[in-house]
Amino acid sequence: MDYAKLKGMLREDEDDPTWTEDDENKFCDETLNVQLEKVAAFQAETFKALEDRAAKTGEKLRDLAPEDGAKKGDITAGRFKEIEEELDGITNETKELKKYSNINYTGFLKIVKKHDRKRGNHYKIRPMVQLRLSKRAFNSEEGYAPLLNKLSMMYYVVRQQLDEAPEPINSADAQSETQNGERYVAYKFLVYSEQSSKGLDSQGDPTLNSLYFDNPDFALYNQKVERQVDASSIRIRWAGQLKESPELVIEQKIIHQNGSSEERRFPIKEKYIQAFIKGEYKMEKSIQKMERQGQPEAKVAEFKNTVDSLQKFILDNDLQPVLRANYTRTAFQKPQDDKVRMSIDTSLAFIREDAIDANRPCRAPNNWHRLDIDNSAMEYPFSNINQGELSKFPYALLEIKVKEDGIKKHPQWVDDLMSSHLVHKAPRFSKFVHGVATLFEDNVNNLPFWLSEVETDIRKDPQAAFEAEEERKARRAADEQVVGSFLGTSRPSASYKAAVSSPMAKSYMQERMAAEASAGRRSNFTGKSKSQNAATEDNEGETSNRNGGYGTLSSVFPSFSLSRYAQARREKTVQLPPGVLKPTQLIKDSGPLKVEPKVWLANERTYLKWQHICFLLGSFAIVLSNTGSHDSVRLAMGITYLVVSVFAAGWGYYMHRTRREMIVARSGKDFDNLIGPMIVSFALIIALILNFVFKACYPFLFNDEWQGFTDTKIQWREALDRNNSDAPSNSTAESMYEGMRTKLL
Repeated sequence: MDYAKLKGMLREDEDDPTWTEDDENKFCDETLNVQLEKVAAFQAETFKALEDRAAKTGEKLRDLAPEDGAKKGDITAGRFKEIEEELDGITNETKELKKYSNINYTGFLKIVKKHDRKRGNHYKIRPMVQLRLSKRAFNSEEGYAPLLNKLSMMYYVVRQQLDEAPEPINSADAQSETQNGERYVAYKFLVYSEQSSKGLDSQGDPTLNSLYFDNPDFALYNQKVERQVDASSIRIRWAGQLKESPELVIEQKIIHQNGSSEERRFPIKEKYIQAFIKGEYKMEKSIQKMERQGQPEAKVAEFKNTVDSLQKFILDNDLQPVLRANYTRTAFQKPQDDKVRMSIDTSLAFIREDAIDANRPCRAPNNWHRLDIDNSAMEYPFSNINQGELSKFPYALLEIKVKEDGIKKHPQWVDDLMSSHLVHKAPRFSKFVHGVATLFEDNVNNLPFWLSEVETDIRKDPQAAFEAEEERKARRAADEQVVGSFLGTSRPSASYKAAVSSPMAKSYMQERMAAEASAGRRSNFTGKSKSQNAATEDNEGETSNRNGGYGTLSSVFPSFSLSRYAQARREKTVQLPPGVLKPTQLIKDSGPLKVEPKVWLANERTYLKWQHICFLLGSFAIVLSNTGSHDSVRLAMGITYLVVSVFAAGWGYYMHRTRREMIVARSGKDFDNLIGPMIVSFALIIALILNFVFKACYPFLFNDEWQGFTDTKIQWREALDRNNSDAPSNSTAESMYEGMRTKLL
């Protein structure tokens, strides 16, 4: 990219404050349509050429493969040496292309940041540029991963044929780690978390703090981003609040050339940290304590070497605390089985902890940590910290570690999870690198490849994710043919058969995301105003009600859901992972039954409410029946209300017993049931409607008979008042009146 040209268009060195819409259009057109397209086209063309060269090299290697288990006679070591040199050339150019992509990627983010800072009063283009960058593959790790995996496989075959020690075939998505003498393969993923994306607090799991070191030139950061050999990072780590005196550990993590990592660590007390950083304390008391306890000399010597190497590394590189990562961690591991270890970090926040600027330090230079945070026991979301010193990570971070025990194949459920739509691959993701890139962007000239992905919505449609994974598996199986041919094993592609479709068929995510779009909902990264977010939440609530929320048929009869997901779940038979047996008793059902009193009282209170309704309706029904002994309508309504009251009494007792049994059985089912309230409500509505029809509308239905009856009654009353002899007697008039009235009724 022509960075100087774009910088000149901003007129950054001029004092002219005018910036017209025409200037803005020219700058955006030059940045997005000229410079970005030029860089993307060059990267795509070069990468395609490297892929073609790798494919031709693979064909040459395939021609040298043994036929029917017998080697070809004219094959010499020189042929394999030539192929190795070709692979070296392709690999070196691939590394250079990745470096080229990263430099240009950083340049685009830098220039738009200058634009928004200098000319961004009315025009902010950084979000738009980040979206365009995220759709380009020139700085994506996933774009380079297939080529690197293919080169790794061919290297393995060539070096084996040359009797060289072949390095194991490592996936570009994985990273080897050594912990307590055991080797693990680590995979990192981003996971959509509504809690993290909205900045909500999470309580229950332990909060971890990692305080990372670097120097004012950010040398450690640059080493990790550029993937230099033996790139290191140092941090102080503790759990919970510092004023509660937790155990503190100083750790150094070293990334080797083959992608594996090594960790060195030792515990230290808080009062010794500042002296250790300055080189005034060398953990003499801990060493003396270990010697008094009679621990082996080798262990004492190893501890001393670790302390000396970490302290020397800090002093030689002039390191100081610059960044704090605060997050909540939830760990998963099968009991007594360390083959698979998983952890998910949520509520991840990065905080500046540096004293680089002597005039405005975030941390007092004579302290190793920020006192304003630790003395006040400040917690996520850190609302009292200056927003320029804080960066909240919008996703959760999932890490899966699989133990290397000679078996290359992972458990099936692990593979299913890693290839599903639930996770987004983020190989080589580093909290330290991401925190520095977001909070110290003006101090660094190299940004990580995943930065643009974090600014976009990583949620995927399950069907699309399934198809992409099937394509990746097919491509990898074709690449492994070369390895299988030389090793004399069966070709993976011969046994590989692509699935017809995802088990979930077309995904519910399409409908969900379409509903969100129609309701105007977008992720919080688009910078909506609070009023817009409030309106969006209202629309979202309406959408959820239309799509099967509480109170719908699916909530009343959940087992009769007709959604594709529910049908797939009913038809699918869950297969447990190898070595896992179906438990006869769940963990929640073990141990003595302990129920809080409020649970029992809530059930009793609900039962009493039902009886209250029963007595009200029953009393009303009896009064209505007694006053209408000669009125068939009142009598019928009274009986109707009595039936409803009896049902309310029976339903209340039935649900009281049912819920009591569910509490005792520790059932995980829902306690709510809408059938009873719906029946009572509809019965009362129907009764009231009929009552209105029979009583209020009766005079209109029999208007002539009623008018005649009324006229006759008036004449009788007038005759009685005049003492007319022709008028009937009082008793006769009343009997005639009642007879007429009864006839009309």
